[in-house]
Amino acid sequence: MFRGKKYRESEKLVDKTKLYDPQEAFETVIKASPAKFDETVELHVRLGVDSRHADQQVRGAVVLPNGTGKTARVLVICKDERQQEATDAGADFVGGDDMIERIQKENFFDYDAIVTTPDMMGKVGRLGKLLGPKGLMPTPKAGTVNADIAKAVSELKAGKIEYRLDKTNIIHCPIGKVSFGPEKLVENYTTLIDAIIKAKPAAAKGQYIKSCVTASTMGPGVKVNAQK
Repeated sequence: MFRGKKYRESEKLVDKTKLYDPQEAFETVIKASPAKFDETVELHVRLGVDSRHADQQVRGAVVLPNGTGKTARVLVICKDERQQEATDAGADFVGGDDMIERIQKENFFDYDAIVTTPDMMGKVGRLGKLLGPKGLMPTPKAGTVNADIAKAVSELKAGKIEYRLDKTNIIHCPIGKVSFGPEKLVENYTTLIDAIIKAKPAAAKGQYIKSCVTASTMGPGVKVNAQK
């Protein structure tokens, strides 16, 4: 893969053979961030599980103490009598059957998360083929199928993120911005890693966290020592 001059210069700041402690890892990511814009810092965690098996799925949600640096746009799908409550809670888009129809007919995906109430999940569930591939399907485990609309919306606005395995058994999550500095990034990282460790399936055998790499949007990867 071709890499630009800035990336190649940034790569020289990273020791590819080294397993960095979290503080040093994020200091290095910040130093090696080549872009002029405020890059997102991501975490990529490879787990020793097999996502093909239902009893080895790892999925959940966690509120990062310092947020992600981005305010989530939230769509709430609920019945008419609760729509004002959703608006008051700070939802960016609110609707019921009309919103479901808009997603189906207009491919409306101009939001980062969907919250729905349990009594609407039967209808929202039919959107699985549209929402699932985009990671937008509400789930009780992530707190996005919730009777408490205000709580669900406020947590998402405060920096709640969902984590889940992809097909290659890796979790990919944003944990902040380069401008946060290493201390805030370490706090967010620790919160996410602790949640992933607590979510370890009983069926998982051997080493659970196989590798952990952090990187900014345009920068090189830095290996993190994630063993507790």
